[in-house]
Amino acid sequence: MARLLHVAWLVYPAHRVCAFSLAVALTASGCASVAKITNLSEESCRMSFTHQLSSILTQEGEKPELADALAHKTVSTLTTYDLGPRPFAIAAPSGTDYRFFIDHKGADCVLTLFGRRKGFISYTNNLTYIATEIVPDCACAE
Repeated sequence: MARLLHVAWLVYPAHRVCAFSLAVALTASGCASVAKITNLSEESCRMSFTHQLSSILTQEGEKPELADALAHKTVSTLTTYDLGPRPFAIAAPSGTDYRFFIDHKGADCVLTLFGRRKGFISYTNNLTYIATEIVPDCACAE
């Protein structure tokens, strides 16, 4: 028994160091800069953002006409209220809530779906994300 405790004492610190290193690596690789689109009031950006958002929602199983309506409503909300650079959520009539953010990558603005929840089932992926779409014609800032 004493030998088992001695082995456990030797092994657990190594596991803690390994787990900590893994957590740091995963956190660093999953970092994204949350930004906001600065020209959403311009027609070309608004249309591009609406199209890309609708595309992601359709890929997630929403009906195309519903996805378009949700995208238009979201654009209206984002242009009416200055929410700043932060994630935003969309509640679909299907019962699914979607969580998005805008990422500033080089000269591109990237719309990123990182989470969804339906009922008691929640899925979040903040390392590789669920879906990403570059939003052409839009400018963003952190």
